[in-house]
Amino acid sequence: MRVIARLALLFAVALVVLAGCGQQGGQQEGEGEQGGGGGLVPREEINIEFVTHASPDPFWSVVQNGVNQAAEDMGVNVNYRELDSYDIPQLQRNLEAAIAADPDGMVVSIPDPDALNDKIREATENGIPVVVINAGENDWRDVGALTYVGQTEYDAGVAAGERMAQEGVRSALCINHEQGNITLDMRCEGFEKGLGGQVKQIAVQPDPTAARNGIKTALRQNPDVEGLLTLNPGIADQALRALEESGRSEDVTFATFDLSPSVLRAVSRGEMLFATDQQQWLQGYLPIVLLTNYIQYGVRPVNTEIPTGPAFITEENAEQVIDLSRQGIR
Repeated sequence: MRVIARLALLFAVALVVLAGCGQQGGQQEGEGEQGGGGGLVPREEINIEFVTHASPDPFWSVVQNGVNQAAEDMGVNVNYRELDSYDIPQLQRNLEAAIAADPDGMVVSIPDPDALNDKIREATENGIPVVVINAGENDWRDVGALTYVGQTEYDAGVAAGERMAQEGVRSALCINHEQGNITLDMRCEGFEKGLGGQVKQIAVQPDPTAARNGIKTALRQNPDVEGLLTLNPGIADQALRALEESGRSEDVTFATFDLSPSVLRAVSRGEMLFATDQQQWLQGYLPIVLLTNYIQYGVRPVNTEIPTGPAFITEENAEQVIDLSRQGIR
């Protein structure tokens, strides 16, 4: 499986190189200045809808940066739709609007398969090529998508639990800020498996103040807990404050999923054990490259997903990543 994944990534890189070659030279008379000439349709006429459960958040801003860079590199049009907050009915409406726009391709996420799969399948059955990102690793084939670009969430949770267990942690809290999001559920389930100890999943609201208060309550109600895992950088910021305000910073081992400048600074200072890195910039960038080349040339990865994580950022390598995080890439 690892060999297949590596081949898929090499394939994606080859597509980027192909696109670059089209942009840098060899244009035929009558081709657009943005390159990628020939094929079935001019790139400037390609319209892609990007419809995920993204909401204003440091993680998703990096994804959007990848989308914007890919749209510029490929010379295609991308309509990026995000939510006001995690809201499946709003996501359903966004999907309906995107399909009604009759795009040449779509990028979607599937945080709630029961609510979203039928609508996405409707798009693919109507001839709209789809790439699934971030959430939906177990559903992309079922909905007829070309591929999945993202992290294998359960395995990432297992790896996080194993790393915390190596530090002697035997009990932990897993803070879930989006109940019903299958991606986050899988992270907590994998974390419990990897830790091999007791893990209590704590539901909090995504609002910063509510999240911080919820974590403080959980720490007060679980005085003997040894570890804490959050599932995104915004909640990690609130967990750091909750640990400090509760006087638990020294006796609770803390880690998070995903990166932000503040998370990286905390890791570099030793305030967090690690942060997982699913390289979300690639989750924005690669789908646009893949869809552009599929729409224009009919080429695609075959029956495989493209993993972007997990990697782990620790005190030893955090400084190397901080500058790229400030640039909105990591």
